[in-house]
Amino acid sequence: MNGAGSGETTTTTTTRRNAPLRNFVQVAKSYVFEQEIQNSLRETGVTQAREDSIRLAGVQWIDNVRRALKLPVKTFNAAVVYYHKFRLQHSDGEYSFVDAAAAALFTACKIEDTLKKSRDILCAAHNLKVPRQEHLSPDDQVFEHQSRTIIGLERLMLEASGFDFRNRHPQEFMIKLAKFYHFPKTSPVLKTAYVMTLDLYRTFAPLKQQTATMAFACLELAGRLLGEEHEDIWRGRDYQTWKIDRGMVMETLLDLLELYTHHRTSTAVGPDFPVDTFLEVRIPLNLESEERNLPRYTAWVETAGRDAPLGYGPAAGLNGTGKANGSHSRGSSKNVSPKDALTSPSTNSSSGVGSGSTAATSVPGATPGVRQRAGERGREGTVRFILNPDRERDERAVVELFRGP
Repeated sequence: MNGAGSGETTTTTTTRRNAPLRNFVQVAKSYVFEQEIQNSLRETGVTQAREDSIRLAGVQWIDNVRRALKLPVKTFNAAVVYYHKFRLQHSDGEYSFVDAAAAALFTACKIEDTLKKSRDILCAAHNLKVPRQEHLSPDDQVFEHQSRTIIGLERLMLEASGFDFRNRHPQEFMIKLAKFYHFPKTSPVLKTAYVMTLDLYRTFAPLKQQTATMAFACLELAGRLLGEEHEDIWRGRDYQTWKIDRGMVMETLLDLLELYTHHRTSTAVGPDFPVDTFLEVRIPLNLESEERNLPRYTAWVETAGRDAPLGYGPAAGLNGTGKANGSHSRGSSKNVSPKDALTSPSTNSSSGVGSGSTAATSVPGATPGVRQRAGERGREGTVRFILNPDRERDERAVVELFRGP
């Protein structure tokens, strides 16, 4: 290299690295869209019937225990979201759904500042199932083993959520909307809509939609079920104010109607109406979707058949088999063993559709209650969690400067 005084250009050599960096980044996702949800469930090898059963049973367990402990609705909301995200990364053959539900509630109690010990949660669940004379206290030794299991699962709950403690609570926003639209406090629409916000968590809608979308959908569906039309809500005249659109609300409405149609007795609102009522309400919504060309899922990227939906197609009103909008049937998929699922060592990107890794996080050492999958990502490197996707992209651009071709 020549000196600066020679008049020649000074050159430097950048050392490029061919070996993969042992540093894996997972970006927290505020939203997980339907396409990624279905891909994750397909990779875990769960069937439709079993997925519905475990999801509904786990949410019901969380609801029963939080009521017994007199925990607020915000703790229920957070616990169910963590339960859903955990199930998207771990096959149902790796854990007991009761342990997962208890760990989700235990984690949510800490995050929402409604602290309860793991033994308190397990004791409340036990006492719900037995006569009063057989009730136990939280310090009973019978809860010792399962308590350690829940504490071990807490780490996996946090990793599955990307250590993202930002939670949405549609109940509070829905009350504000009701005041804005001048609903009386004793309105049956308001009461039904409030209970419906709890049923909404039996679906994956809270992972996909923002607070305003969920609140508008519950108010509209409650009004349709009770036959009380509210033109401003049904026509969506104020959607732009809250940065949402009709497609988002329609997707949530159909998610709720599907829940009430196929699992009516497992919900709080469902038993109050005959199944024919839900079918009648669904007809005008299906017609509106066809007339306005609204897709069944608003965030769906065509990938040449690689992400074929489990039950619905991305096209408006039709699925992959040409069935009507909102059809419940899902295409059959091969049931894959958890051992056959592959984990990806690649860097996780931001929260776009299909961009996140759905592999279960591998952690050093065995966690009680979960059979770990052997993967490269956590075995030979450090897994880091980032909340800001912009920071992750900037960091990745710097790393690429030193990566080999």
